[in-house]
Amino acid sequence: MIGKAADNHVAIGHFNASTVDGVWAIARAAQSLNLPVIIGASEGERDFFGVRQIAAVVKSVREELNHPIFLNADHTYSFDRVKEAVDAGFDAVILDGSKLPFEENIEETKKSVQYARQVNPEIIVEGELGYIGTSSKVLDSLPEGVTLEEKDLPGPEDAARFVSETGVDLFAPAVGNVHGMFRVGGDPALHIDLVKRVREAAKVPLVLHGASGNSDDDVRRAIAAGVAIVHVNTELRVAYRDALKLSLQDNPDEVAPYKVLKLAMFAMEKVVEKKLELFNGQ
Repeated sequence: MIGKAADNHVAIGHFNASTVDGVWAIARAAQSLNLPVIIGASEGERDFFGVRQIAAVVKSVREELNHPIFLNADHTYSFDRVKEAVDAGFDAVILDGSKLPFEENIEETKKSVQYARQVNPEIIVEGELGYIGTSSKVLDSLPEGVTLEEKDLPGPEDAARFVSETGVDLFAPAVGNVHGMFRVGGDPALHIDLVKRVREAAKVPLVLHGASGNSDDDVRRAIAAGVAIVHVNTELRVAYRDALKLSLQDNPDEVAPYKVLKLAMFAMEKVVEKKLELFNGQ
């Protein structure tokens, strides 16, 4: 499905969840549009939900809806935690060594690829190059250590070597993107020409992380240049929070969690629908 998306210059949406209602919001939005979707769970989200528990829930939802819904161990920072996700039955994993020195990033990513393939030859493994921050939250300023200038970002040569030596199926480059979204003004523009050159050099589909806050036009252009998966998390979290606040304000005497949370779940579902339409040129 990732290869088909890349060939058709569309992208599969990747949306994070840390609760059961989040999983349902993402799954139902994808089913309503008849599009595949990836549910992501970061280390923190997996710890809250339960590593094996979220794997079991996503599997059961996929079977119940009979729809292509996949689970990715998003931003995993060590081999041990990659192993944990692989052993739990995740469909995909990311070894995020973007803060490590280049050689060490290659070494840890390659080790993760080799282990994943031993356990499940069908698993998708992704590597990342270029630091874009670590937290999906609303930002007042650029996170420490993140640079958006093209001259300071990994280029096509680095991408080609990284993919060749690690054997990853997907490559997540830093192309002016940043985790989280700015409180005012929107995120800075992406380096679309760099996306294109990195895709040509890497020879595997690209993943755009930190797409919350990027303009629709930038996302469309990035997909046309070679991005096959687009990650959104912060926008979902903001929609969930805002809808939950309204629900609590409008129903101050309600004590049933499933009633209080319903509006928040629907708000997430609407964001997912809108993004999936964008990623697929609808």
